[in-house]
Amino acid sequence: MAATAPPVTDRPIDSGRTMSVGRVVSATGPLLALLLAMTYFSLRSDRFLTGNTMSLIVQQTAVVGVLAIGQTIVILTGGIDLSCGLVMAFGNIMVTRLAVVSGVNPYLAIAIMLVFTMLFGLTNGMLVTALRLPPFIVTLGMYSIAFAVTRIYGHQESVPNLPSEETWLGKSFKVGGTAVSYGSILMLALFVIAWYVLRQTAAGRHVYAIGGNPEGARLAGIRTRRVLLCVYGTAGLLYGIAALLLVARTQVGDVNAGLTDNIESITAVVIGGTSLFGGRGTVIGTLIGALIVSTIRAGLTLTGVEPTYQVLITGILVISAVGVDQVARARSI
Repeated sequence: MAATAPPVTDRPIDSGRTMSVGRVVSATGPLLALLLAMTYFSLRSDRFLTGNTMSLIVQQTAVVGVLAIGQTIVILTGGIDLSCGLVMAFGNIMVTRLAVVSGVNPYLAIAIMLVFTMLFGLTNGMLVTALRLPPFIVTLGMYSIAFAVTRIYGHQESVPNLPSEETWLGKSFKVGGTAVSYGSILMLALFVIAWYVLRQTAAGRHVYAIGGNPEGARLAGIRTRRVLLCVYGTAGLLYGIAALLLVARTQVGDVNAGLTDNIESITAVVIGGTSLFGGRGTVIGTLIGALIVSTIRAGLTLTGVEPTYQVLITGILVISAVGVDQVARARSI
């Protein structure tokens, strides 16, 4: 008698166990690292564990945090986006030049800018899905395109004297004597929305399914191309929102913005426990990862450590996080 095929339930059970282990690592590891960092710096500096410092850390996280939401949903599908920082930079210079130089209504300028950054994302998605090009190559090329377009459109000039409609996210209100910026609230709200969509909706489950097993997702009836287009388009929209947060924080349109923010967003995602192989991770972990980076930078600054060592420690954290992901993935198979 011919050998029978293994039961079809074998693979889903294993996949569920893999995701379960991955979620535990994603949830506990980054949070523990954040708490340890906060404890260490609070012992080193009495200025660290204060309301103003905590508020500043969240404010400094806002721009990269929103970029990292887009980066997370892309990485969950098994891709990566190297163009996010420069797409944000294009949005930054576009929205400011439209309002200040061209005299466009600020709200209309914001809407136009968001449409263009979304188009950047959709272009990435179309190249990945229609031509089946690797996301790394597509977004690396888009990085260069966005870099050039930003400088051509911006004429290598910064844009000052911005209208209040484009900078109000930088304003703050008091909570118990601590200033909290509207930009920080927007970032946290976007993380909550992203968490809900990824964890509580069919669209979110499709994102995880494509990252975990693209061919299996397609055979299960998921329209993988449409999902990927939505993912990259949504990421582009988030990069536009990050551009608004950057404008609000710096109060100027800067053609030199975003050069390293792609690396910082990937750093936040990886430290937050999301697997670079796709299909495993949480957007809340990404938030914690972004806060870890900002906490370390703020703590080292308060304790008088040179900026070079801040970059060194961040690099060590990234390698360590990827190593943990590899070990967790190997033990779960």
